[in-house]
Amino acid sequence: MHTRTLGQDLRVSAIGLGAMGMSQSYGPNPGDRSDMIAVLRGAVDRGVTFFDTAEVYGPYVNEELVGESLAPVRDQVVIATKFGFRIENGASVGLNSRPEQIRAVAMASLERLGVETIDLFYQHRVDPQVPIEDVAGTVAELVQEGKVRCFGLSEAGAETIRRAHSVHPVSAVQSEYSLWTRDPESQVLPTCAALGIGFVPFSPLGKGFLTGAVNASTSFGPDDVRTTIPRFTAENRAANQVLVEHIATLAQAKGATPGQVALAWLLAQHPSVVPIPGTRRIARIEENVDATQLPLSADELSDLNELAGRVGVQGDRYNEHHMSLVDQ
Repeated sequence: MHTRTLGQDLRVSAIGLGAMGMSQSYGPNPGDRSDMIAVLRGAVDRGVTFFDTAEVYGPYVNEELVGESLAPVRDQVVIATKFGFRIENGASVGLNSRPEQIRAVAMASLERLGVETIDLFYQHRVDPQVPIEDVAGTVAELVQEGKVRCFGLSEAGAETIRRAHSVHPVSAVQSEYSLWTRDPESQVLPTCAALGIGFVPFSPLGKGFLTGAVNASTSFGPDDVRTTIPRFTAENRAANQVLVEHIATLAQAKGATPGQVALAWLLAQHPSVVPIPGTRRIARIEENVDATQLPLSADELSDLNELAGRVGVQGDRYNEHHMSLVDQ
C-alpha cells in the first residue's frame, strides 16, 4: 500500500476505511459483531492504516467497535474520530461545538477507543453558534495536553478552514467528493492545497452508485439512508446512469472494476487526497486497495472530467436538513 501525508506529518495509507456503515445507515446492521472486527483487522493485514469513526455513529458503538478491533495493532494505525453533534436519547438532535462539549467528547472518545491519544479529531459539522477560532483553540489545548494529535474539519467552507488554520494547523478536511460530487473543487481543494492541508473524501464511491452495484431498479430497505437522499430516487438514478456506464466501460478496458476507476481518479487529483470508502466485506477492501495500483492516463482523466462535467448529476447529495448543516 502506498502512503500519503495529511497536513505536515500524519502519514496514512493512500486508501483508508470509513467504519460508519458497520454500525448504521446501510440496511440492517451486521448481526455478528465479530464479523466486523475481522473486517477491520483484515484491512490492516492488507495495508490499510487509516480508520474513520465518530461518536455519533451508532451513536457511540462504532467507536467501541473500532477501538476493540484495532487495539492489537494500535501502534500501526491512525484513528480519526469526530465531535460536534448534540446527542440525546441515542440520537443527534443538533450541533454543539462549545469548548466544554469538545472536551467532554474527547474524554469519552478516548475511553471508548481505548487509546491515550486521538490521532485526528475532526469537527463533524461547523457550528454557527460557536466561533471557529474557539473550536480551534480548544483542540489546540487538547493537543498540548497530549489527548489529541491532529485537528481536522468536516464539510467546512474555505473561509472557515482559513480562520481555523490561523489558530491551530488543520491537518485534514473531510468532505464528500467523487466523480459525481465535485463541490470541493472550486474553493475547498485549492484552499487545502495552498495551506498544506490533506483532503479526505468520504463517500468516494457515491454511496455505492459508482461501483455499478446500484441502478434504477435497486430496492433499498427502510433503514437505508439512501431512501432519504434525493440523488437516489429511482428517476435520478436512471438519469445518472450514463456516468456509471462510462466508468464501467473504461474499467473493463483496463481490467479493473468501476469502483477502482472511481478511486484511482480521486487519487490522481492531488497527492494529499486520501479516500475513505466504507464496506463490511474483506473482498471490497481488497478491491479498493488495488485501486492504488491502477494508473489512469492524462487522456483517461480528461475524459472522465469532461463527461462528469457535461452530464452533471441529478439530485442533491443530501436532503434539505442535512444540506443545511454544510458550511458554505
